[in-house]
Formats: sequence, C-alpha cells, structure tokens
Amino acid sequence: MDCYHVPVMLSESVDGLGIKPGGVYVDVTFGGGGHSREIMRRLGPGGRLYAFDQDADAEANAIGGEGFTFVRSNFRYLKNWMRYYGEERIDGLLADLGVSSHHLDDADRGFSFRFDAPLDMRMNKRAGATAADVLNGYDEERLADVLYLYGELKNSRRLAAAIAKARAAAPLATTADLLRAVEGLLPPQRAKKDAARLFQALRIEVNHEMQALAEMLAAAVDLLAPGGRLAIITYHSLEDRMVKNMMRAGNVAGRVEQDFFGRTAAPLRQLPGMPLTPSAEEQLANPRSRSAKLRVAEKMAGEGQ
Repeated sequence: MDCYHVPVMLSESVDGLGIKPGGVYVDVTFGGGGHSREIMRRLGPGGRLYAFDQDADAEANAIGGEGFTFVRSNFRYLKNWMRYYGEERIDGLLADLGVSSHHLDDADRGFSFRFDAPLDMRMNKRAGATAADVLNGYDEERLADVLYLYGELKNSRRLAAAIAKARAAAPLATTADLLRAVEGLLPPQRAKKDAARLFQALRIEVNHEMQALAEMLAAAVDLLAPGGRLAIITYHSLEDRMVKNMMRAGNVAGRVEQDFFGRTAAPLRQLPGMPLTPSAEEQLANPRSRSAKLRVAEKMAGEGQ
C-alpha cells in the first residue's frame, strides 16, 4: 500500500468523518487505499464503503472483505454510481485531492519533470486528450490562460509563446521537449517550483480536475444525510477556494444566498478549528504533505430532504 502512496493526514481526516459503525461512506480518491483501510477498520457489520479511482493501477490495491466496493470511475460520476448501488444517502465522504506519490514516481506517465517521459498526464489512461495534445493543439492564448489559471504562473504569456515557437519546429512529445521549450523562462531561484506549477497546470487541464471537483462537491452535498460529513484535503489555492466556498455558501462560486428572513441558505457547517494542517512530524516524514489543508463540514438537519 504505502509504496504506492503515503496517505496524508490519515488520522485527522478519518477522525473528521465521525465514523458510525453501520454507516455508508465514500472515499472518492482511493489511490493506495490508506484512507479506505482506516475507514474500514472503524466500520462494523452492516457498514459500507465505496472507493472511487479512475486509474486502473489503483484497482490492484482494492480491499477484500464484506462492505467494500471499488468503483473504477471518475468521482464526478458519484451520484450516478450511488444511484446504481441503491444508496440514497451517505454518512460521509473523504477526498484527498493531491496527485499521488505513485503518479509522480511513475517515470512513464509524464506527471513529473524529474523524468524524461511521454507527455501523457492522464489519470485515466483509457481515454481523453494527453498533455501533448494540449501543448501542440491549443492556440497560444488558450494555452496561456491554462498556465495562468491552473499554474498561477505570472509569465504565462511568455511561456505560451515559447511553447508555440518550439512546437512550430517540431511537436512536443516528451517532458524533456517541454522543459527545453521553456528553458530560460524559469528563473533559477524558483525553477523547480515554477516547473512544478507548469506541470500542475497541464495535469489539471488534461484531467478536467476543477470541473470534476465542482460536480463531485455538489453531488456529495446532495447525497449527505443530516449530520453527515465531508472531509476534503486540498493542496493548492484553486481547489481549496472551491471547497471553502462550498462549505461556506453551498456552491463553489461562493455566492451567499439568503432566505426571506435573511438567513444564509448554506447546507453545510464547517467544523470549528478548520482548516487543519499536517503536524510538523508528518511534514518532515512526508514532504508532499507540506501544502495540505484539511477542511471538514457537516450537513445541517433539514437541508436537502
């Protein structure tokens, strides 16, 4: 399990769910199964856990035993699959939104600038456009928008222009091709950080991560039973803002709606003390956790019934 992926904020996130032994729970980012195993450990007879992952590699980590169901699908289809399995309500949902250690360490997938690999970056290798398709097919303006929005790269227009110039000579096929194209535009003092942001932006675009997150969060709020909880671990400001807005206002845009009496109509209540960050010990042992934030919210009674 842990050679595939080290679970981040394991105890804090599962504690946040307030597991009921006979409840119905969903782990929408199964990965190596670390969070799911801890949820299963706390469930009793009659408890059920549905674990989602669109990556075929993750299915090899599936947990045996009664009460566990692996769903090989993108979590944006959460509501469809819960309907398929006859679950009208869930008691809790956990999501660890970061890219897994397995993906970053797999030299053949193109998720990391540490390896020279094909520019793929698809979580689901069976379908969809690759990072190479994005880099070679998007017009310069659209590509700059992706790098600015999802990578928060201030020199996104210069980066897009350099990529357009390079691909005019020959299509970009590998991570090394991409790094050569932007060489000189990643300042030495922050070259690794900016390269990571560049790859992050492409990964988010290739996998439609922001759209999928918005759809999953809306479905999760609808499915939660009164008193049910969402525990979401985020790693960058874009996804954290969406999660925070959903928990505060009931929508990812953060629009606060009020009823006739001026009361906020949000269906969730974020638990006190949120967000939590990993302990110093965890950050030292698992550097990937350093940018993590955990937010937990509870469905208020009378909402969505």
